[in-house]
Parts: sequence; structure tokens; C-alpha cells
Amino acid sequence: MKNTMLAAIAESAQAPLALRHIARPTLGTGQVLVKVHAAGVNPLDTKIAAGAAAHARQELPAVLGLDLAGTVIEVGEAVEGFAPGDEVFGMAGGIGGAQGAMAEYIAVDARLIAPKPQTMSMREAAALPLVFITAWEGLEDHAHVRAGQRVLIHGGAGGVGQVAVQLAKARGAEVFATGSADSLDFIRSLGATAIDYQAQSVDSYVERYTAGEGFDIVYDTVGGSTLDASFKSVKAYTGHVLSCLGWGQHSLAPLSFKSATYSGVFTLAPLLSGKGREHHGAILREAAALADAGQLKIRVDQRHFALHEVNEAFSQVAQGQGKGKTVIELL
Repeated sequence: MKNTMLAAIAESAQAPLALRHIARPTLGTGQVLVKVHAAGVNPLDTKIAAGAAAHARQELPAVLGLDLAGTVIEVGEAVEGFAPGDEVFGMAGGIGGAQGAMAEYIAVDARLIAPKPQTMSMREAAALPLVFITAWEGLEDHAHVRAGQRVLIHGGAGGVGQVAVQLAKARGAEVFATGSADSLDFIRSLGATAIDYQAQSVDSYVERYTAGEGFDIVYDTVGGSTLDASFKSVKAYTGHVLSCLGWGQHSLAPLSFKSATYSGVFTLAPLLSGKGREHHGAILREAAALADAGQLKIRVDQRHFALHEVNEAFSQVAQGQGKGKTVIELL
């Protein structure tokens, strides 16, 4: 195997990514070497490239890309459960100083990956890790979603939103999701009641769908004023609001007056701290089980990008132009 590889590198903030031949990574203890077949492009990747994501702690120049799917080529010391030839997926790099997935090979912590869903292509699997882990940590780890609950997902057609809808459905909840007019059919196709947030006020849809009581769980995947709307739409006493974008300044009064609860979701923490990485691998195994049981799918944008088209892919994501997750294919 050659000692170099092709990679897309963000050399400086706001500059186009450059294709460079760099040294192929060597394995450390607990790592596996993965030949990357596909790499998902997330909004966070584009923000890092723009120099606008200090919380990701990824200094430039760097190889970006959190999400990947590929084949294990080599297994390092102290690794159990993986062997050369295994097809895997995961959110395993691209922040905290670690090499990302926009390269031919990546050395990853084996705790952060899982066997790829058998029913998904490499392209689909590469689109899934970040959004599924984010949905799971909110709905399962914090809110303990279950049958009999009414769950509202804000941004139901987005990356996290579409997965959160399906996860809540799989747990037996009655699911509602907000979106713009052109996304409502897709939301309905996932099995949720679609709510046009531009055409209906918070008060009107809370009254219509919960008889004014509010939703048991409200997951904000949009941020900003949508989180404030979430505080207004949650059920009193037992209601739980979640947000993966709760970074602004918000008044807690509407939530406090209801004696409801709030949880923030920060999916990057295990990658940045090194703590709790096994949980990410376990979550991805749950994702694979749901996918292989026919309870989880991911909408991938129809446009195909190769690694040399990385800047076009990043531009599509940054401008919000894709229909579904954008993926770069290396094989």
C-alpha cells in the first residue's frame, strides 16, 4: 500500500479546499485504518472551513469531514470486534485536531464506528452518523421517548429532523413535525403529521393537535426563535424541550412557568473530550438495527460529487440548496 493519499484540505478560512497528496495515517492503539468510500458533508464542516466554528476546535490547515463510510484495511493494537474487510460507518474525525473523512484513508478510534447497515449503500451510510447520533442523544438519552407520547420535531425535513421523526415513530410515539410548504409532503412520507410553521401559529397548532395541552417532547433542530416557540408548545409539568442548536440568548420564563424541563444536545462532546466514545459506537449499532429492520432511511441528495468536486459539495451545503444530505464519493 502506498504511503501517501489524496485529501481535500482547508488550508485557511474561507479559502477553497485544495486537493493535496499527504502522508497516509499510521495507526495508534485502539484505532483502525479505514479506506473511505463516502464522506458526508454537514453544515458544521462548511462552518469550520469558513472559520466560523470555534467550538469544533479544528485549526486550519486540516482535512475536514466528520461522517464516513468505508472498509477496514488494518486493525491496530487493542482493537476487538473489527477485522480487515469489514464495512463500517461513523462520525470519527474532522474536529478537535483529528483528520477528517475527506481523504482516501482515515485512522479512527474503533469506539466511534460500527458495522455499516446491510440495507444501506456506502453513500447512505455516510450521510447518517452525525444526524442519527444527534437525534438519539436527544430523544433517547435525554427525553426517553416512548409509546403514547406526542412528539413535535421542528425542522422535520432536515438532517436531524428526518431521523428524529423516524426514531420517535419507531418507539411508538405520535409524531408531528414542522417545515416549510415545500417540505410537507416529505415529512408526511416519514409518517408524521406535517405542520406548516409559516401558515400556523404556535398557539393554533398546539390547540389543534393537543387540545391546548402541549406536546410531551419538543425537539428543536433549527435554533433561534424556533427554540422560543418550543418553550411555548411544550406540555406543562411533564413536558421536555430538546435543542441541538440552543446556543443563543433565550428567556426561560415560558418554560419555567410550565415547570417543564430542557436539555441541550452537544453531539461533538465525546470527540472533543475523549469521554463516552463507546456510546457513539453503540448508538450507531442501534441505527444499523433500525435501518435493517426497515424503520430508518436517510434522504441523500441526488447529485453525486467526487472528491475533486469537494468545493461544489461544500457550496451546496453552505447555501442550503440540496434535497437531503450531501455526500462525497471516493470510490
